[in-house]
Amino acid sequence: MTTPLVTEQIIQAVYLVATVLLILSLKWMNAPSSARRAVRAGELGMLLAIGGTLLYHGIIDYKWIAVALVAGSMIGVPLGLVQMTAVPQRTALSHAFGAFSVVLVGTAEFYLRTPNVSRFMMAVLSAEVILGSLTVSGSLMAAGKLQEILPQRPITYKGQNIVNLSLLAMAAAVAAYLVFHPGQARLFPLIVALPLIFGILMIVPIGGADMPTVISLLNSYAGLSAAAMGFVLDSKLLIIAGALDGSSGFILSVVMS
Repeated sequence: MTTPLVTEQIIQAVYLVATVLLILSLKWMNAPSSARRAVRAGELGMLLAIGGTLLYHGIIDYKWIAVALVAGSMIGVPLGLVQMTAVPQRTALSHAFGAFSVVLVGTAEFYLRTPNVSRFMMAVLSAEVILGSLTVSGSLMAAGKLQEILPQRPITYKGQNIVNLSLLAMAAAVAAYLVFHPGQARLFPLIVALPLIFGILMIVPIGGADMPTVISLLNSYAGLSAAAMGFVLDSKLLIIAGALDGSSGFILSVVMS
């Protein structure tokens, strides 16, 4: 079902305002005096983004969307009421949830489109799924270490870097093969499973004291995966928001390291 021109123009205007608010949110985070305003701008920008998306006439059944909104609110509100000392691990859980949704969308899009997937689309879809998958497991590991559910001490072993890089290289190789042979759907689970394992092994050798920096880096990965998803879904807002998230997370990681 196509969206009428007037409605499409309204949606794009809403997306533009949401984009501006998200940019201002990052800008106002520079100073404690404007941090509260930054949070409000970010909340309003995300609310507008969701509202604009719900205007699309391609959505013909709002029942499951309503269920998801209620379920998400039931999970999100308690997560927002944690003590200040628990904010880093709560942030890590938010990254895991966001990245998990990216992986689910990427997986659904692949199986809906295969084998008629262009090379560019398959490349960005693979990047989306790989970055999202390693962010899911990495963020859960980081949250576990900060909450002291998992051992905070670094765990290392001989040849660790070789093993980790080999897993990532295998995922990249499978993705490259799928770019040229998108019909080989049986290989797709590998670009989900291998990065999931890589995300776990990436966090294992890092101590609990360095987890805030790791979480910031994982935030960058989550943003980049969301930007890639924007290309898959043809969403300019996702591309911009993901790029903002990815770049700001990476810069923060460099500053903190």
